[in-house]
Amino acid sequence: MTEPQWWQRMTDAVSRSTGVFLRDVGRGLLDVSHNMLALVGLVVVSAAIFLAGRADLRASIEQQAYGWLQARLAPQDGADAGDDTEDVQMPEDPGTTSLANAMAIDPKTLSRQQVVVTNWLARRYKVAPEPVARLVQEAWHVGQRTGMDPTLILAVVAVESSFNPFAQSAVGAQGLMQVMTRVHNQKYQAFGGALTAFDPVTNLRVGVQVLRECISRAGGVEAGLRYYVGAANADNDGGYAGRVLAEQDKLRRVAAGQKISVNAQNAVAAATAPPAPASHADLNAAPAPAKSEPPVGHLQDKNDHVALVTG
Repeated sequence: MTEPQWWQRMTDAVSRSTGVFLRDVGRGLLDVSHNMLALVGLVVVSAAIFLAGRADLRASIEQQAYGWLQARLAPQDGADAGDDTEDVQMPEDPGTTSLANAMAIDPKTLSRQQVVVTNWLARRYKVAPEPVARLVQEAWHVGQRTGMDPTLILAVVAVESSFNPFAQSAVGAQGLMQVMTRVHNQKYQAFGGALTAFDPVTNLRVGVQVLRECISRAGGVEAGLRYYVGAANADNDGGYAGRVLAEQDKLRRVAAGQKISVNAQNAVAAATAPPAPASHADLNAAPAPAKSEPPVGHLQDKNDHVALVTG
């Protein structure tokens, strides 16, 4: 056998051996993959059956997964902060780390201007000064962050709910600022979900965000209030904007040190005002229907009892 023939036979044998080896390895990997997938499937099915009978573990896992997703989706430092979450999360008081969770504070800890506003609102709406003080403080914090007059925020709260954090209208507007929770549900996600609509501070923060969007869209405060109450495309707002602005004027004068009676009526008499639309502004929905309901706000009867009128 010549040397070229020997070399050729050796090369062919090596090639065949290599081919057999590679085919065997490929088949082995395929079999292992199939077995691994079958094992993973079995584990998943077993885990699902186990969790189906353990609601506590399922809820814990869901909560951890939600927290992980929230941490990954949260904007990083220096990232674009123009989303709703950043808009509604307001700064904390540097001296009070638990400010966001405080339901009431001592009015004496506020500035003199905030104290007189707190005391006036507490007497006017017959509510305790401590929780009102917390809301007044929050209105000033949020107003500083958003550039909105805190007296306007408090005036909307007064007209909408008379400082009742559990108020609800017939169409689903909820809380201090009567936010349409089902419409603005996404804004509550940063605070734990739709049920936080009844947390006074959370409702105020979300309500301010909605109000700011309405004012920005309408191009002015009075027109923005019409959007907020759902009267942007109606013939009238039932005097809603007038009542809010009149209440704001009183609060401004109180903050300036003027003596204003807690029984003072608003410039727009609610008892004689035409009906206003029932719902608050849905910023992504069709125009409000022409049919109207009583205004969302408050009236004062002859005995100076505040009657919440929900529409």
